[in-house]
Parts: sequence; C-alpha cells; structure tokens
Amino acid sequence: MSHVPGKRSGPSTEVNAISTIETRINEKIRAPRVRLVGVEGDQLGIFITTDAQKTADDLGLDLVEVAPNADPPVCRIMDYSKWKYEEAMKAKKARKNQTTIQVKEIKFRPKIDIHDYETKKKHVIRFIEAGAKVKVTIMFRGREMVHAERGLAILERLAEDIREIAHVENQPKLEGRNMFMLVTPSKKEIKPSKGESAPKDKVDEGVAVEVETEAAEGVATIADIAKVTKVAKVAKAAKVVEAEPAAETEPVAETEPVPDTEETTEVAETAEATETAE
Repeated sequence: MSHVPGKRSGPSTEVNAISTIETRINEKIRAPRVRLVGVEGDQLGIFITTDAQKTADDLGLDLVEVAPNADPPVCRIMDYSKWKYEEAMKAKKARKNQTTIQVKEIKFRPKIDIHDYETKKKHVIRFIEAGAKVKVTIMFRGREMVHAERGLAILERLAEDIREIAHVENQPKLEGRNMFMLVTPSKKEIKPSKGESAPKDKVDEGVAVEVETEAAEGVATIADIAKVTKVAKVAKAAKVVEAEPAAETEPVAETEPVPDTEETTEVAETAEATETAE
C-alpha cells in the first residue's frame, strides 16, 4: 500500500461532539429498569421502567432520572416543573448573596514622572474605594532590570501613600521582567457615636414600673407617658434638693422687747391726773 503524502495512515480517529447533560424524564428514560424513589423519599425498590412510569402517571407526577450513572439508574417521582422552579430560585438567591471581588491592574514604569505617578495613584485610590483589589505592576525594559530597586521603591512609596485605605496583601515579587504587588481595601471599623455612649437619665423606680405596666397592658398613651415622665423629673429634682445639706447659719442672740415710748408717756400722764383728782 503506497503512502500518500499529506494523509495519515492507520485507523481513523473520531472527534466526540460536546454533549449537554440534560435531566431525562418520563419517556426519555432509556434504562430497562430503574430503582424507584417515592414522593416522600421512601425506597420503593427496583421496577421495570414502564411500571415505574405507570406509577408516576397514576399519581399525576413525573418520573425523573436523578442518578443516571447508578446501576440501575435511580428515578424519583416528583413534580418536575415545581422542582425546576425551586432550583432556579435557590440559584438566584445564591447569586444575590454572593459577593464578587474584582481585581484591577495598573502598570508603572521605573522611570515614571511625578505627575504620572500622582495620576496613577488616583486611579488606584478610586479602584480601592470601589471595593476592588488592585494589582500594581512595574514593567522593566532592557537594562532597567539591573536597577530593580527603583521599581521596589515605587511600590513601597505607593503602599505608604494609600496605607490609610488599603493594605498590602501580596508583598512585591519579581517575576521575569515584571514586579507585582497586590493591595486590598482595609476593613473599616464601625465606631459608636458619642451620643450612644452617653448614659441615659435614670427614672424613678415607681414611675418606671407604672409606665412599663401600662405599656404591657396596652393602656398607656403618649400623653400618659409624657405626663408620668414629667412627674418623674419633678420627683428627681425634689430628691436632689433634699439631698443638698442646708447652709449653717449663726445663732441670733435673743433681745428683750423695747417698750413703745408713746404708750409709756400716756400711762404716766393718766396716773398723775388720777393722783391730782384725789
């Protein structure tokens, strides 16, 4: 057999097409017998496929192949449309709750000018404030590799400039003709406001119990609570006044009452007149 140039001799190779995996239900199940699982998950045993299909039809449900690689395949009786809807809702909820972190990349040159450096630094800050990680790359060309410390100095300078909003996740590393550093946003600490830490005014115990009792019974209104609170403040002020010690005063000396001069004169004149008449 002569060899033809450009053609391969021997057995021909087949290229398998990419097949999409699809759940087989009802008449699409090709296995002759299946292991059947009931609606509630109970094991019903091994059935001929036609008998399992009849059982599902009698219940008004579908026969779904859930484990096609098992021997024999496992099929379950269920409402296939409802099951697909529930699975889609679970996937949607999982996508909604997951957080995706983007990684941005910005490139520097070891001989970058100060103005270009400031511009690229603003881009890095913008990416970090948006919640993305930033991969900073220093590109070396030609004999610039001899002075790799210049690129390292740029990365260290950038890390120092943005240390308030980001921290270095991966330290600078040289790979080939590029030097990499990965920075990630810092976690912001939530500090309580000044108003939250201030202690609240204490209310008189009796008034507090009264307010709590009325609130529990559902009788107290806003006006009642405001009135009781006002009474509590007045009672508290009275307690403060009673608690303050009274100022000590000097004892006042007792003095004898001074008789009125006019009354004394009249009494004397009356006595003289009486003596004269006698």
